[in-house]
Amino acid sequence: MIVKTLVWPDEAATAAFATQLAAALTHANLNACIALHGDLGAGKTTFVRYLLQALGEEGRIKSPTYAVVEPYTVNVGEVWHFDFYRFSDPREWEDAGFRDIFASVGLKLCEWPQNAAGVMPTPDLELDIQVDDIEQRQVRISVLTPRGQELLA
Repeated sequence: MIVKTLVWPDEAATAAFATQLAAALTHANLNACIALHGDLGAGKTTFVRYLLQALGEEGRIKSPTYAVVEPYTVNVGEVWHFDFYRFSDPREWEDAGFRDIFASVGLKLCEWPQNAAGVMPTPDLELDIQVDDIEQRQVRISVLTPRGQELLA
């Protein structure tokens, strides 16, 4: 496992990393899963918004806290933004069709993935976003697959 640590001192740094990552997400390697860890207010959804915008989404990007998943079609394909904050029943995984979504080609962005442990596949990248004493984001990126290595290269 490769681990990289970044500091995002402000939203511009968050947007810059999202834009850099979006450039690596092409048709050829869009079939990826990114897990986003961090406390409430750490910036997980903000990062997803910047990433989706960098991928060409022009519409409203909302947190899927209550819906659990929000789908998007961007320039390079399909993206699903999951928020497993309220997820607690593994049967919901099957009932909601998440197995089919994760088996399909497209980018899966997963907030609160620990709540879907045991049913969610291994992500390619894990971002753990923590807010420090001066409101900067300390970001620990773990690369868990060869695809994750390609995305972070």
